[in-house]
Amino acid sequence: MTFSKILIANRGEIAIRIARAAADLEIETLSVYSEDDGNSLHSQKTDESVALAGRGVSAYLDMAQIIAIAKENGCDAIHPGYGFLSENADFASHCLENDITFIGPSPESIALFGDKVQARLLAQSLNVPLVKGISEPVDLETAVNFFKSLDGKPMLLKAAAGGGGRGMRIVHTSEELEESFARATSESQQAFGIGDVYVEELVQKARHIEVQIAGDHSGEILHFGDRDCSLQRRHQKLIEIAPAPALTQSMRESLIDASRSLAIAANYHGLGTFEFLVNTSDQEPFFAFIEANARLQVEHTVSEEVMGIDLVQLQISIAQGNSFTSMGIDQTAIGDPQGYAIQARVNMETMLADGTTKPSGGTLSAFDVPSGPGVRTDTFGYVGYKSSPSFDSLLAKVITHSKSQEFEKAAKKTYRALSDFRIEGLSTNISLLQSLLTDEDFAASKMHTRYLDQHIAEILEHSNSDSSFFSPALSESQVTQAGATIDSRDPLAVLAFGKDSEPLSNSAVIEPAQDSIEVPDGLSAIRAPIQGTIVSIDVELGESVSIGQQILVMEAMKMQHEITATVSGIIEHITVQSGDTVWENQPLTFVNVSDIQVSIEADDQEVDLDYVRPDLAQIHQRHAVTLDAARPDAVAKRRATGQRTSRENIDQLCDDDSFMEHGSLVLTPGTGLPIEEVIKKFPTDGMVTGVGSVNGDLFSEEKSRTVVLAYDYTVLAGTQGAINHPKTDRMLELAEKWKRPVVFFAEGGGGRAGTGGKRTGGESTTTQGQGRSEGTYRPLDTPTFAQMGRLSALVPTIGITSRYCFAGNASLLGCCDVIIATENSNIGMGGPALIEGGNLGIFRPEEIGPTEVQSPNGVIDILVEDEIEAVEAAKKYLSYFQGPVDDWECADQRLLRPIIPENRLRIYDVREVIETLADTDSVLELRKEFGLGMVTAFIRIEGRPIGVLANNPNYLAGAIDSDGSDKAARFLQICDAFDIPLLVLCDTPGMMVGPEIEKTALVRHCSRLFVTAANITIPHATIVLRKAYGLGAQAMAGGSFKESFFAASWPTGEFGGMGLEGQVKLGFRNELEAIEDSSERVIRYEELVEAAYTRGRAINYGTSFGVDDVIDPADSRRWISNAFASVPTPAPRAGKKRPNIDAW
Repeated sequence: MTFSKILIANRGEIAIRIARAAADLEIETLSVYSEDDGNSLHSQKTDESVALAGRGVSAYLDMAQIIAIAKENGCDAIHPGYGFLSENADFASHCLENDITFIGPSPESIALFGDKVQARLLAQSLNVPLVKGISEPVDLETAVNFFKSLDGKPMLLKAAAGGGGRGMRIVHTSEELEESFARATSESQQAFGIGDVYVEELVQKARHIEVQIAGDHSGEILHFGDRDCSLQRRHQKLIEIAPAPALTQSMRESLIDASRSLAIAANYHGLGTFEFLVNTSDQEPFFAFIEANARLQVEHTVSEEVMGIDLVQLQISIAQGNSFTSMGIDQTAIGDPQGYAIQARVNMETMLADGTTKPSGGTLSAFDVPSGPGVRTDTFGYVGYKSSPSFDSLLAKVITHSKSQEFEKAAKKTYRALSDFRIEGLSTNISLLQSLLTDEDFAASKMHTRYLDQHIAEILEHSNSDSSFFSPALSESQVTQAGATIDSRDPLAVLAFGKDSEPLSNSAVIEPAQDSIEVPDGLSAIRAPIQGTIVSIDVELGESVSIGQQILVMEAMKMQHEITATVSGIIEHITVQSGDTVWENQPLTFVNVSDIQVSIEADDQEVDLDYVRPDLAQIHQRHAVTLDAARPDAVAKRRATGQRTSRENIDQLCDDDSFMEHGSLVLTPGTGLPIEEVIKKFPTDGMVTGVGSVNGDLFSEEKSRTVVLAYDYTVLAGTQGAINHPKTDRMLELAEKWKRPVVFFAEGGGGRAGTGGKRTGGESTTTQGQGRSEGTYRPLDTPTFAQMGRLSALVPTIGITSRYCFAGNASLLGCCDVIIATENSNIGMGGPALIEGGNLGIFRPEEIGPTEVQSPNGVIDILVEDEIEAVEAAKKYLSYFQGPVDDWECADQRLLRPIIPENRLRIYDVREVIETLADTDSVLELRKEFGLGMVTAFIRIEGRPIGVLANNPNYLAGAIDSDGSDKAARFLQICDAFDIPLLVLCDTPGMMVGPEIEKTALVRHCSRLFVTAANITIPHATIVLRKAYGLGAQAMAGGSFKESFFAASWPTGEFGGMGLEGQVKLGFRNELEAIEDSSERVIRYEELVEAAYTRGRAINYGTSFGVDDVIDPADSRRWISNAFASVPTPAPRAGKKRPNIDAW
């Protein structure tokens, strides 16, 4: 396979680097750029270029848009570069789903190494050394205990997801641990949506060494040497070296071997980097795996120079399916590195003595890059380029290569190259880089990851700002105006500027030096602290001013700033006037400094904390109008039908004062009424949405926060309108992004056909649909249903309905994991109007999908009396997914012993078994009236949430029919999706048989139970209560009695490969046929059956190790608790475990 066109989903120097590599391979390229990045050079270096909708980083992260552009422009591959989407497993998956090759590792590899905990566990399983730590998320107590175990050594708290230094804290003392833990978890939650952290011992003076590997699709892994990336500022690399100097050959080989084993175990293909901490200063050097970067690295350049290979071209070739063999590459041919290569990252920033960085910006007025033998510069800069604060500060990478084996020569070459770099118009870190290159410890390879942070003050003190071979050019005339001057009163003047003349070639606006306006002798300048425009001047020539007195007002980025005097004295000269736009540090006034003290009137007026300004009062009033107290007529209508309002349901669901409403000011469009009437009659467009805490008294805030949506039936019958659809989309997006459960009150009539036509006092709405004109009417253009569907198996979703729920509302209800309905509910895919409109008859809404239909047919999971009971059921259901509880009690377990009669033919109630076995009041049964031969329920045992799947001997003697199999299979999916362990209570004579049952497609339905059970990964346990016969028993146990963590039986259990009567008739047919006397034949038959029952008794089956043990029923809880405590807690996941949960 050869690519025809590659979309480069990146910007700057890496996008240019990829374009050049592709051009050498004779592959066309297409670049993209955001609305505020059109002047970036990468868009001019590709065959085609397309603008992205959006600004800044978010535009480059818009997966759907980028894939759409690729498809529209015939691109069959996407190269993500580094950063942005390069390590986004979802993006890689979406590319594959759209038949576009993602030039990088597989989504599985990206997901694996994107989760630091999982990567650490993989290394641990391969015996790759790790820093002492805990390879799973920890709580504060665990972190405290681990810190104590270090005997005074510092500890590192690290985010379990993501990187770049976010969610990372160093702990030196026990006193700072609690605050550091809170900050680390908070940063991790904010940056990555997961607050989990893990702990490691801090290696204080370790080098950061990484190994470059590549893998092809045949499974072969090659390496391209190592790199030293120890010089960093706050975890951000500045200088990289290949190969790592002063590293022993044995250490080098150990790092390479560890990298290859990790890559092989992950079935890795594409380029990748494996990073390690290396401590060579101790008597016993060691190394430890940190993480892997499943992408092209910024510093790939140094490996290219010393290994003599184009890694980007190699990456593209691998993505095209080429093997190393077909490319003629093997480890021997790659050989050893030749000399040393150093990369210095030139950033648009300067560093302060306290270690913080000060970003720089401006327009490049001069830009001459270093060149010559062994010197390479990767950049996107050019004269006239104006930097953007929306992107990172990297401007260029200067890479030098010295073939000498003396590392010092490479360092000197890099220093000279940086001296050759002429940059004017903005500040850079070149002098800092040069100071590092000439540092004695750098030459001696004594650098470590915290070296710069620890020595920044002394390094800056020795930095040489005159180390460049160039001096900045001075303007012939002093520049005082930032940009051009236009008529600020004309709003179109800025748009017309520059269009009436040709732009100047290579023109650039030069920022003035601080003293481009000379300060007269004896005077002091008050300077502009920011770049901005003068709004007003509040002093006059000759006026006396004191320190802190306001002298003028400037506006920058739509905000006004009061500029105060920095010295006391008399105003001698004012250099600006209102409307001028000035640079930062430009002198604004000159002051003759004196000890004059000017009285400044202080505003000592006491602030009235109860005063409400008019703008705030308007907001308060608009919010109040949406509440029940302001809508008595609407509340009365709900009372007339025996129902509650949406807000009453939300108040019961959410903990006190925890609900944060989104979109409360939204109004229904297209009514034709005056705005005042719309505010009163159609608040929130019939949809109350927000986020609140549910069960916060039992679970942490992180576990209890829940997305809540509720259609308001008092506004246009709870229909789905032009604005409440986007409100729904917004909340579902939040649920997906932050992995929050959803509770959806779905009562309503479906899609809104309109707003009722013309009303008294209103305008005509004839040409409008949901508030949209004919030119913009797109009733099918909504992502709501796809968004709701994507939540399946990602977060728990709970649907609640009361009375009417039709069409679109019913569709969203049906997407939920569980449906809770009141007894007066009617649920259907169409209401009366749609049915009549399809010429299907005229029906009242009460005749469509009543609960007596929708509960026995399996649509309704939990049937309740009213909305109060519905909300309580929702809270109870959600609690199983929020985690274990501490407070619990249970019945005396000896009560289990007599529940199943000794007479094997006597019936019993399996629900009594479940209730007695479970913690008191912890049972919640699902779909009770459907699939009567199967019981599915959530329970707790010792507070732990557990799913229960049980045969019901009161229906078909526990035989499994089509409905029962469907019910069980879906329940297994719910438990598996959210890692809830499963308990199976088996009492079945097998699959139901007979001509009638086969009319229900039993073969397919019962096999669904086998397929689903075989593909779940949750721990499950099986207890046989009585019958365990044939295929039915195997299906209940997951396909085999050895699939469960344990399979046990009560003494009443009985086992057989099929129903024993049928087994005897088939197995002893010849013997029975030989007995001519019918009465003797019956006697012999009964003897054989009894012998089969005896052979299959639980105690005999246990003797043959058919089950793990035969247990006292009273010991069942102990077996279950110990089993589920024996399996590890599932690691947090960034995405789904399974694609979805079947809606049926």
